[in-house]
Amino acid sequence: MPTTGIPPLGVTRTPDGTRFAVWSRHAARVDLCLFDESGAEELRRLPMLRDGDVHSLTLADAPVGTRYGLRADGIYSPDHGLWFDPSKLLVDPYAIELDRPFRHDRRLTIFGEETADLVPRAIVTETEAVKVEPPLFEPGGLIYEVAVKPFTILHSDIPEKKRGTVAALAQPVIIDHLKRLGVSAVELMPIVAWIDERHLPSLGLHNGWGYNPTVPMALDPRLVPGGVKELRNTVETLHKAGIGVILDLVFNHSGESDRLGTTLSMRGLDNLTYYRHVTDQPGELINDTGCGNTIACDHPVVRDLILASLRHFVLAAGVDGFRFDLASILGRDMSGFHRDAALFAAIAADSVLGDRILIAEPWDTGPGGYQLGNFPEPFLEWNDRTRDDIRRYWRGDRHAIGALATALAGSSDTFSRWGETATRSVNFIAAHDGFTLTDLTAYARKHNEANGEDNGDGHNENYSWNNGAEGPIDDPEIATARQADAMALISTLFASRGTIMLTAGDEGGRSQGGNNNAYAQDNGLTWLDWTKLDRKLIDHTAALSAMRRRFDVFAETHFLTGKGDVAWLRLDGHPMTVEDWEHPATDNLVMMLATGDRAQRRATRLAVVINRGHAPHPFQLPASLNGKWCDALSGTAATPSVAPRSVTFFVEVF
Repeated sequence: MPTTGIPPLGVTRTPDGTRFAVWSRHAARVDLCLFDESGAEELRRLPMLRDGDVHSLTLADAPVGTRYGLRADGIYSPDHGLWFDPSKLLVDPYAIELDRPFRHDRRLTIFGEETADLVPRAIVTETEAVKVEPPLFEPGGLIYEVAVKPFTILHSDIPEKKRGTVAALAQPVIIDHLKRLGVSAVELMPIVAWIDERHLPSLGLHNGWGYNPTVPMALDPRLVPGGVKELRNTVETLHKAGIGVILDLVFNHSGESDRLGTTLSMRGLDNLTYYRHVTDQPGELINDTGCGNTIACDHPVVRDLILASLRHFVLAAGVDGFRFDLASILGRDMSGFHRDAALFAAIAADSVLGDRILIAEPWDTGPGGYQLGNFPEPFLEWNDRTRDDIRRYWRGDRHAIGALATALAGSSDTFSRWGETATRSVNFIAAHDGFTLTDLTAYARKHNEANGEDNGDGHNENYSWNNGAEGPIDDPEIATARQADAMALISTLFASRGTIMLTAGDEGGRSQGGNNNAYAQDNGLTWLDWTKLDRKLIDHTAALSAMRRRFDVFAETHFLTGKGDVAWLRLDGHPMTVEDWEHPATDNLVMMLATGDRAQRRATRLAVVINRGHAPHPFQLPASLNGKWCDALSGTAATPSVAPRSVTFFVEVF
């Protein structure tokens, strides 16, 4: 519910007709523009009535389907943070559906240039409320990160008209794949309407990820041509299959960018309200996001917009939760980040949002922006330290074994600082940002030349290795080594304490040719070629997922303490010593877990044997008094040695 006490903004259907309302403290006048059914012709331009800072108008003849936009007039003085330009058609920040996607054009950045032919029209929409059920996803499960278009555009078993859309995710072939992998929830990369960054058109490139949004609720017609109903139907289908849906949302910046950017919505309505500016320099946008502007999440009006957006996706589509991009922005004010920020408290107290799954990318690019471990419960947090520590271990870095064990045990060093006893970590090896999981084993350096920035974009340090040759090879020995490393990386992820995340296609060896910043590659570089997936790697991932569901220890999130829940052993079966932990070249480790076994319906032990060496290694498991040790994936009897570059799971069978 609104926290400002102002009437509802956006479009509200009332007994008197359709009410349009928008916030602007600094505009002298706001006009409502109505268009014909095609959205091509502006039929009427009506002044909205002002009541304080709310401009509204109720029309009896604006039914569902009406296309509309806004224009705001006032002082144009960018040096003072004022960008009012009535030649700019503006999109309602509360818009739910748009009639076309955004496209970049220089006229969007120039005062006095008409933009009605460029800007989408919002559509008056009457959404159907769903019955809100408790989230299907629970911490400890498997999240599958999905970029909708790249994931489905090339799948031949999906009807052609649905490929590349949210509706494709509801197709049986996709559902079957997700269930085979044991996916607990899909996390959809942004499906809200976005615009290309201004440098991309001249390079012939397009933003394929969606992390440059314009308004927070309107779905992008390219990905969700059926609007909210299409999203709702897909969520329902996934729910019936036991799979939750998490939306990746961007509330840290908008596609209006810096002072040289576009005027599309919030900038044209009230730049000083919606964005943060340097104190005493209202013309200077704060850029804590690296994207040109920073949304003022501490402002009550902006906070209400964010809450309304979250509530909309739950009430209208039934989603289970949200992942927040550069989430430190959500807790920022002019003094820095606060874990007790008003927005966090409002989400927790909200009757609709209070039980939703919340996931933070716990950093931004501003001062004090790295906040891993500092978000309030119940936020889960992307754990890039675990990501990097696992990568460093498998790359062969020295002094890596202690950090690996900490990651496997739930990262208590990070998540216990506020007195917590359970991990909130989301563990991952690779995500949309950076190398794919397979490229970690095939490229020692990034290869972003296709992005048109002379390979200057993207992270330089990826903690990757190439197994003896950079990029594509014909050498079967190197190919086998890379596959083994990919299997070991996935196995390590599935052995870790906390929620785990896998990016779509990584289970099948997808590659981006060493590009670690592929946001602008809306083409075959990022589109998943289902015909080329590594079936052995998929089978391995599916087996790991089944194993993880079998043993209770992986559904638990309290920190492993060593007091009856875990023992750390050398491969000779003896406990790890201080000298073992501190030795720079310690390569191997056994994590012995006490766990319930759903297959045996009793308590047992699970040994996770990790060997990063390049040769087989003998090992000794503790004696089993009443049973025997078997491979937890294959069911075969334990052998006296483990393979090189491997993670092997052994269960005590009675």
